[in-house]
Amino acid sequence: MSPDRTSAADPARTLALLWRDPAAVPARGPRRSLDLDTVVAAATALADEQGLAALSVRRVAERLGVAPMSLYTYVADRDELLDLLLDAAYAAAPREDTTGRPWRERVAAVAEENRLLHERHPWAAAISTLRPPLGPGQLAKYEHELAAFDGTGLDDVTVDSCLTHLLLVVRACARDAADARAARLAGGTDAQWWATAGPLLERVLDPARHPRAVRIGTAAGTANGSAHDPAQAYRFGVQRVLDGIAALVEDRAQDRAQASGRIVG
Repeated sequence: MSPDRTSAADPARTLALLWRDPAAVPARGPRRSLDLDTVVAAATALADEQGLAALSVRRVAERLGVAPMSLYTYVADRDELLDLLLDAAYAAAPREDTTGRPWRERVAAVAEENRLLHERHPWAAAISTLRPPLGPGQLAKYEHELAAFDGTGLDDVTVDSCLTHLLLVVRACARDAADARAARLAGGTDAQWWATAGPLLERVLDPARHPRAVRIGTAAGTANGSAHDPAQAYRFGVQRVLDGIAALVEDRAQDRAQASGRIVG
């Protein structure tokens, strides 16, 4: 089964839908009783409640109390629906005004905004965006996030790479957080799981053969309260990304200073 991804449908029609181009509305066909925003809102609620696996044009039609065929006059298929859902989520995402604050605080705010977006819509982290939806929500989000790097002295390609890396870390942690919530609902807490798994592991694990795994795994599990804590991983990961960007900023500043010195000399 192929993963859910954006921009999988006809690009011309999808872009027309995303930007609400009147040309996307069929000139002929049954009279519309809804509007596209209502359809997107219903689909978003369905995905929030039941996940992407439950999302289909038919299920959205059932939620709206209309015949599935009537909904196909709004969206041709599930692929178009995914683009519309994600772009709407991007448009509604929180955006903090960090004007005048240091770049590190601005970029950290971008990470937190995306964490909150994925917390509100866990399905968003599961959609591949290698080909972004290119709607107004996505473009506004991208513009806002790029502004966090103003004044760093980094070139445009490096800024885009830094943002991409940051969002990859946030999305990976968001997926783990969603998985952790699902695991708790399905099988109790991590502590309960370890209460069963721990004694069984002790019977087969040889500390002399795996000294690092025992020592470090025990220390991390004690510190985090579980084998893997997505919240701790998020905090650690974002700070390391910021440290890496800071090193790039410093390197670029030194390069400019050296170049200026050579020119003056």
